Amino acid sequence: MPDRKNATTTQAGVLRPDQLAQYVDLVRLPCAPSLEPWVENYWRLQWNLPSGTSYRSSTLPHPACTLSVEHGWTREGVTEPVVVTGVLTHRFDVVLAESGWVFGVKFRPGGYASFTGTVARTLRDVPVAPPTPFRSETVAALAELGGHLDVDHCRTVVDAALAPYTRDVEPEYETVLDVIGTMLGDRTLIRVGQVEDRCGIGTRRLQRLFERYVGATPKWVLGRYRIHDAVRDLDDGYTGSLAELAARYGWFDQAHFTREFTELVGVSPGTYQL
Repeated sequence: MPDRKNATTTQAGVLRPDQLAQYVDLVRLPCAPSLEPWVENYWRLQWNLPSGTSYRSSTLPHPACTLSVEHGWTREGVTEPVVVTGVLTHRFDVVLAESGWVFGVKFRPGGYASFTGTVARTLRDVPVAPPTPFRSETVAALAELGGHLDVDHCRTVVDAALAPYTRDVEPEYETVLDVIGTMLGDRTLIRVGQVEDRCGIGTRRLQRLFERYVGATPKWVLGRYRIHDAVRDLDDGYTGSLAELAARYGWFDQAHFTREFTELVGVSPGTYQL
């Protein structure tokens, strides 16, 4: 199987990352090589805010599921330390306060469904779900992790906990990864039909594969990557015109770009640029 390291994600994610860094400590870590066909990376988020202080963290949706261990201040709906977050089609907002610690396993698009044998569509827009595909001893080992442990030790524990679930990669999941890699590797592809032609795959088959593995449509995934690229440019200090930015990533005009950007990010690109 081809090397998938950093092949199925964009660099965009947390909105206004410079602001987030003032309140929390975020670290990204690689997983064990045996898990790379399914797992994009690990990440650790930790904070300790003064009394009465809070921060709203906003993250763009990615076409990926996350397995996380959460202790301390937790988000709404989290009642157990180990939970799963499905593919969310809207902006993901979390209010951080007091002190908290989260260790996350970010799966590749389709990776969670392939790894656990589940159907990703059932987790679409489900922000908190129990980790039922995993054995009780796996969940118990993950729940023991926390901020008192070195981050590299946590990574080793997670590697070991997930290792028993590895197996041969099914061809259909590999096809999904090839399509995702094509979407990310050629930013001139702005319509799903172009992706289908490039990958040599029919519309109905592609839709079925994304329903089963990703939990979102190919059109949605391609559109999200375009928004990610635009946000990344703005975070990096883009100073050109918004019309030029829209054209760069395939929108027919600035009005369509502004509408889609605002629906997902919550503010217009002009406001975000300030």
